Amino acid sequence: MTRIQQSPTDPAFVQNPYPFYDSARARAQVLWWDEYAMPAVFSHAAVSALLKDRRFGREVPPENAVPAPDHLTAFYGVEAHSMLELEAPRHTRLRGLVLRAFTSRRIKALEPEIRALCHQLIDNLPAGGCDLLPAYCTPIPVIVIARLLGVPEEMAPQLLRWSNDMVGMYQAGRTRAHEDAANLAAQEFTAFMADYIDQRRRDARDDLISELIKAEEDGQRLTTEEMITTCILLLNAGHEATVHTLGNGVKTLLEENVPLSALKPDTISGTVEEVLRFDPPLHVFTRYAYEDIHLFGYDFKRGDQVALMLASANRDPAAWADAGTFDPKRAIKTNTSFGGGIHFCIGAPLARLELQIALEVLFDRLPNLALDGTPSYADVYHFHGLSALPVRY
Repeated sequence: MTRIQQSPTDPAFVQNPYPFYDSARARAQVLWWDEYAMPAVFSHAAVSALLKDRRFGREVPPENAVPAPDHLTAFYGVEAHSMLELEAPRHTRLRGLVLRAFTSRRIKALEPEIRALCHQLIDNLPAGGCDLLPAYCTPIPVIVIARLLGVPEEMAPQLLRWSNDMVGMYQAGRTRAHEDAANLAAQEFTAFMADYIDQRRRDARDDLISELIKAEEDGQRLTTEEMITTCILLLNAGHEATVHTLGNGVKTLLEENVPLSALKPDTISGTVEEVLRFDPPLHVFTRYAYEDIHLFGYDFKRGDQVALMLASANRDPAAWADAGTFDPKRAIKTNTSFGGGIHFCIGAPLARLELQIALEVLFDRLPNLALDGTPSYADVYHFHGLSALPVRY
């Protein structure tokens, strides 16, 4: 089969991976990526199909499972209860119980306080200019998820540190230092959440943790371990992705000189969908084959891991005309930024709400917003987000 070579830590690739995706997509439906030692699919058709095909899944087949190394037992102890890493029937039960607490009504009710938070952060910006990532993009999702969970807002910086350390496990070229930091963060985060859940068992409030405790389906409830992991997952996945999308989105909107008319209440939803398609926060998501399957000209064997190139699928000219062009007026078509199938991102409605409000408020309050230099992307692939976003206003 066709083999490709591309280091995910190569500086040119980190700054702009899309030419590589275009080249790979044009060569074959399935290619062997040497650096990852696995097949990868790059087209919208193949990525979408494998996201939805139940013969592929996230859970490691038993014959592929290996014991967690001693220095990562806490980290993988958390992962063991993550719905992101599980398949039916356990995934079905977990997701159903979480959805009973993580309702559209609860998310919609957050709109006024998300808007107020955005205004507050802009009120506190230093005169003239700043790095918008720590000043605006980062605080919004971590404060919102803290409030949603019912965790004290002053805990947000600590939650952020734990989240960043744990998510470091997924970047290319991770080191033993990254692994040690992730394991320590998992230990501390687990201890904190266990104590907080215990408090909510004794004193229920109007928050997500209390709702998770109450959630029941067919006589089953979430275990404490499942609740801990769910809260950690909601923070880590939701925060990391939203920060990157918001930063990437502001960069794109300013570079492309997108008119302010595309950032008004009646147009913002379409603009956000194009932001998500054009430069998404997560570029790779893997699946395991659960049986021998011939698809897209490739013979997958049970246990094979395959890389689904989400960002490449979003730039596929077979799915979008002028796919490499940012067009906020583009007719909305389902992109792959939130995944698909049974693992479609459970936090997608909250992420969309945060992005719509944050971008609308930002450009309404700062109509002269401009880049102050060239933003650069951080070396954190397979995530794709900026290291800084210098702006003036």
